[in-house]
Amino acid sequence: MKQDIILAGVGGQGILSIAASIGTAAINQGLFLKQAEVHGMSQRGGDVHSDLRISDKEIASDLIPAGKADLIISVEPMEALRYLPMLSKDGWLITNIVPYVNIPDYPEIDDILKEVKKIKNHIAIDANKVAMDIGSRRSANIVILGAASPYLDLKFEELQNAIRQIFNRKGDKVVDLNLKALEMGREFANNFLKN
Repeated sequence: MKQDIILAGVGGQGILSIAASIGTAAINQGLFLKQAEVHGMSQRGGDVHSDLRISDKEIASDLIPAGKADLIISVEPMEALRYLPMLSKDGWLITNIVPYVNIPDYPEIDDILKEVKKIKNHIAIDANKVAMDIGSRRSANIVILGAASPYLDLKFEELQNAIRQIFNRKGDKVVDLNLKALEMGREFANNFLKN
């Protein structure tokens, strides 16, 4: 088993929480993990991405070669497009459809979504709306993780356990909201595939 994952977004969107959740779940399953984070201008609004490599065997490098990513998980649609050259031909793109407009010449969202829809294996979700519907605006990143969960080579229960571990210090309410966000994202992905 080997899985290469690219996480993409902008600073402040919770990319590192997604990485920590996946990494914790992988380690709890006894898997090997290598991670490379590129923060760039990671203050709120700057590009952030992380390479995650998970395997049942030792991993030599933490960087994913171009065209070899099994998954791109993005909390921002334009950032999803930025990393498309990294995606393998059978890989999956999971992205939020809500833009984080942080530059004056941000492309039209309809143009971005047209490009997303050209990807054979994609899930496009309004994670912000799902998060708001469950009463946790800040959980959009975990909604995206939930939407990606059917394609992760990790047990869903381990992702749930990772959420509990990571958010435990913030209290039961935050843990419960993030678990709900994870479940709602997964439910969306499962329904998206049926349609």
